[in-house]
Amino acid sequence: MTHILVAYATKNGSTQEVAEFIGEVLRDDGAKLDLRPARWVSEYLDGYDLVMLGAPLYSGRWHRDAHRFLKRHREELGHVPVWVFGMGARSGSEEAWRRARFQLDRALAKRAWLCPVASTVFGGVDPPKPDGGVRRDMRNWDEIRAWATDVSRSIESSHRQPH
Repeated sequence: MTHILVAYATKNGSTQEVAEFIGEVLRDDGAKLDLRPARWVSEYLDGYDLVMLGAPLYSGRWHRDAHRFLKRHREELGHVPVWVFGMGARSGSEEAWRRARFQLDRALAKRAWLCPVASTVFGGVDPPKPDGGVRRDMRNWDEIRAWATDVSRSIESSHRQPH
């Protein structure tokens, strides 16, 4: 059984919801899963077959807990497949999506040693409104499920490869 860590940073909870959803997909596909806030992961990552890290993009920056996780686990992350997602665009405009992708790529470029198997940006959610008003939610759950399924397929194919 594949053992996966899904670590996430979140400010208002939407990234946690996405991480939990991805976790459900991976569990349904037979993985053993640990789902935890990135800031709480302090132990070595030796027992994991795959690590996923997700965090929101705010004002052009990836959440600091994601950067701290990468710094804290630099050595171990060099020995395990890593998948990364960012929560970004809160509008459907092509420019918003391009900007979010650029922000995630820029954040990952600060860690030249990190070579994720894949990285992606999912739609984001507006922060809570003081008056409780309607918030835009650009998360596409079908797209998120498809990405998580790709993770499972990559695990299956790596187990079929001769070692």
